[in-house]
Amino acid sequence: MNSKPQIIITGASGLIGSRTLSLLAADYTLTPLRSADDGRVDITDQRALESALEQYPQATAMIHLAAFTDVNAAWQQQGDKLAPAWQTNVVGSQHIAKACQKRGWYLLYTSTAFVFSGDKEGLYTEADSPAPIEWYGQTKAASEEAILNAGGKNVILRIDQPFTHLPFKRADTLHRVINGLQQGTLYPQFSNHFFGPTYIDDLVKIFSWCLKHQPQGIYHASSGEQWSDFAFAQMVADTLEINASVTKGDLQAYLQTIQRPYQKNTAMDNSKLKAALDFPLLTIKQAVAKAKNYVH
Repeated sequence: MNSKPQIIITGASGLIGSRTLSLLAADYTLTPLRSADDGRVDITDQRALESALEQYPQATAMIHLAAFTDVNAAWQQQGDKLAPAWQTNVVGSQHIAKACQKRGWYLLYTSTAFVFSGDKEGLYTEADSPAPIEWYGQTKAASEEAILNAGGKNVILRIDQPFTHLPFKRADTLHRVINGLQQGTLYPQFSNHFFGPTYIDDLVKIFSWCLKHQPQGIYHASSGEQWSDFAFAQMVADTLEINASVTKGDLQAYLQTIQRPYQKNTAMDNSKLKAALDFPLLTIKQAVAKAKNYVH
């Protein structure tokens, strides 16, 4: 008899989801959300979602990772609540939250630093009010509200620019830099844009901690560090011993060439979460160093 808790997971094939399946398999029965005929479930269709969830009477929680994350594509849908970005991120998450509340399941949801305006110079804390300046951030802020309003037991983990030390089918924040450095195609890196990358292996440890302790509310689950694009790329080159130069770019100049708003800073303070965790998080430099064996 399988005594491991059954956890349903959406977005299981993505960057975070696939790593979650790998790292938590020993402690949980992780079940990617599927329809009865093993097909894809449209979470924007409440009846289809409910039908799919009826297959899992033993489940106790859900990790909700499925999202529309293409920021540029979302901008093209600005204001359209019938388009995929709003439907997936807001309507889908609302259905998920209601379904979990109905079953008494604990819900773990990943959100984003893009719910903030990006105007703050320092690190954003959970006490800072969301003020998204583009459509993707607006959909994620609305999804947070939907989950909190649904009631039940849930936690919202905000992250920023997730990456893993392992290669993936789609390059993440770290591997875009590695590829650019190795191929000599790395475009100038902004020295006046700041972010707080999230190491996925640590994030998955946070998932496990949440499933065990079931904290509720909003937590910032990124590194708690603040990097400019330029400093991050330089650190990657130095840490992984890639012999390539990094040139500085200017965010202000770039903003003159685009219409979509662009946050100047998405780095977040994770002090609230770190004070509760019973394990340490790696620094970003330590996490990047783990990629050394995979760089050729």
